[in-house]
Amino acid sequence: MKTLPPDLATHVAGRITTLATCWIVTRADGVRLGFTDHDRALSVEGVECQPQNGLSPSAMNDGPEFAAGGGDVSGTLESTALLKTDLEAGLWDNADVRVFLVNWQTPSEHVLLRRARIGEVGRAGAVFRAELRGLAHLLESRQGRVFARICDADLGDSRCKVDLTNSAYQATATVTTAQREWLRVTGLETYANGWFSRGRVTVLTGPLSVFASEVANHRQEGAVSVLSLFQPAPELLAPGTEVVVRAGCSKDLETCRTKFANHLNYQGFPHMPGSDFALSYPNRNTGLNDGSARVE
Repeated sequence: MKTLPPDLATHVAGRITTLATCWIVTRADGVRLGFTDHDRALSVEGVECQPQNGLSPSAMNDGPEFAAGGGDVSGTLESTALLKTDLEAGLWDNADVRVFLVNWQTPSEHVLLRRARIGEVGRAGAVFRAELRGLAHLLESRQGRVFARICDADLGDSRCKVDLTNSAYQATATVTTAQREWLRVTGLETYANGWFSRGRVTVLTGPLSVFASEVANHRQEGAVSVLSLFQPAPELLAPGTEVVVRAGCSKDLETCRTKFANHLNYQGFPHMPGSDFALSYPNRNTGLNDGSARVE
């Protein structure tokens, strides 16, 4: 149950109200932006909430007990606060959203209605739609380790411990030509074909310096390397743009041993019996299922 500040409670209890809704969004890069459905800017908690985008929220719903509620909000890309390149580069993914009820005549009279996270973001022309997920959805995320054959660590994290500053695993390249789905770069000619497949490319310079994507495939064509992207770039990268490319990992023990010499830190369970073995039964004279150790 929400407790309204005394001044706002008095205003809400009156016969005429001047109420508006404000959203304050904090993106993963730390940028804080404010929006409102009022017709002029309102200052809430030191953030200027702008009306230009005409945000239109759907009805928010809350599930029973710990079920994740949600809703969505839509608007138009009409200001510098909302750029299509930022949406497509993923800067708004999982951003924190706080929704306020505000007395627009006296913006200091406001109350926090709810908090949410931005889920899927879609765009059609100049119109965008963002899914709002209640914080209870965080309870559905995977916690702890997973008992599986493949490694569940991220390459270079504190569990993996591969040193990505090593030039064998990370390199800077320069774009020669590009489409949204692939890049042709120089600077990777000393690496084997496929070395950066399943890796990651991050743009360092130019207007898309915040963009990053997984590498679907890496192949060498003489002195030029071709990187196919899982996530298309929001727009074409200009020739001369610098990118940093990280080696790929297929998450299996053999790759961990031969490519990174890191098998002692492998975070998977490669000798875990599969379902076919678990459901099998002893047969005579096969030499299998005799009770001996599976791994010595």
